[in-house]
Amino acid sequence: MKRPAKLTPPGSARLFTDAHLAGPPAGVHIANIDGASRGNPGPASYAVVLRDASGKIVLELAKHIGRETNNVAEYYALLAALDYAATHDIPALRIRSDSELLVRQMQGRYKVKSPDLKPLHERAAKLARQIQYFVIEHVRRELNSDADALANLALDQAGTAGGVRREAAKSEIRAPHGETQPLAAKENSEPVRRGSSSSLRIRARFLNGVLVPVESLDLPEGSEVMLDVRRPLSK
Repeated sequence: MKRPAKLTPPGSARLFTDAHLAGPPAGVHIANIDGASRGNPGPASYAVVLRDASGKIVLELAKHIGRETNNVAEYYALLAALDYAATHDIPALRIRSDSELLVRQMQGRYKVKSPDLKPLHERAAKLARQIQYFVIEHVRRELNSDADALANLALDQAGTAGGVRREAAKSEIRAPHGETQPLAAKENSEPVRRGSSSSLRIRARFLNGVLVPVESLDLPEGSEVMLDVRRPLSK
């Protein structure tokens, strides 16, 4: 019986297809991602469809992001998938995208020349290194139809809805050792009112040079974020 490959420690994430390896570890989540832009640049959106190792959908996410290129939208989708994995303790993630540029840049095969993409690529690489096992691969568009349909739905609903977000029930998500892994609780976000406006207090951790929210975020475009940094106590 073939033994599954061992998880690699954080910081040594694989940024390439693992077709030549002995085999992926057990429990790999698969995220189909897509970015869309009508006009390029033009109205743009991104989408993520995340499935657990059994093939059950645990997250469907799509959001309109204003006027952007399709390549920027693709990176937004990748970052959303990586953010979710990081904040939900998903140790093994396979990304599937029909954007050859995005995939080859993350694999290190293409250079990132666009000034618009460089900061997005750098943040994606940092987040990917936090995941014990990470693989990104290029797929044909017809094999990415779920994410493509969601991205276009977000474009169709732009201006009339805040996007699409559907998550599995808390009891449906399992941690690596079988115990229940709850989703980021909404009660962790404390509403704070200042004058006539309202704000949301967000908890985050600074990991490997990246500020990672503890709970998943779906903020309106252009939201202002205030940071209240609390340094850890010295041991």
